[in-house]
Amino acid sequence: MFNSNWYYSLTKPALAPPNWLFTPVWSVLYILLLVSLIIYISSKDKYGHIFNEGKRKGYIYFLIQLILNIIWSPVFFGLKNVGLALIIVILLDIFVYLTIKEFYKFSKLSAILLIPYLIWILFATYLNTGYLILN
Repeated sequence: MFNSNWYYSLTKPALAPPNWLFTPVWSVLYILLLVSLIIYISSKDKYGHIFNEGKRKGYIYFLIQLILNIIWSPVFFGLKNVGLALIIVILLDIFVYLTIKEFYKFSKLSAILLIPYLIWILFATYLNTGYLILN
């Protein structure tokens, strides 16, 4: 799926990090995502209940952002569709923000743990935009 020749031939935007940085950053971010979700799942409402219908939106937003995260790479690298990838990453930005907002209602910590992820994908949005403009 990953065509390294195509990717390496692209003009990189300013501030593009070295390729080796992506694996450790994403590893940390996926751990934060998992920990945040576990905290959210185990968080209690004001009545002391873990299972709460009010958490449904948080679960839906989390699932949507996860799906968007998963499909971005095949679209960008596999289909080489930088424009569609940009649309996906913008939607990802929105759904991560919505997830943070919903998680915050039940657990401030679970929301705070997602902030580095939001910052990184906003940076990814900048990079994706740069690749679209420069290539």
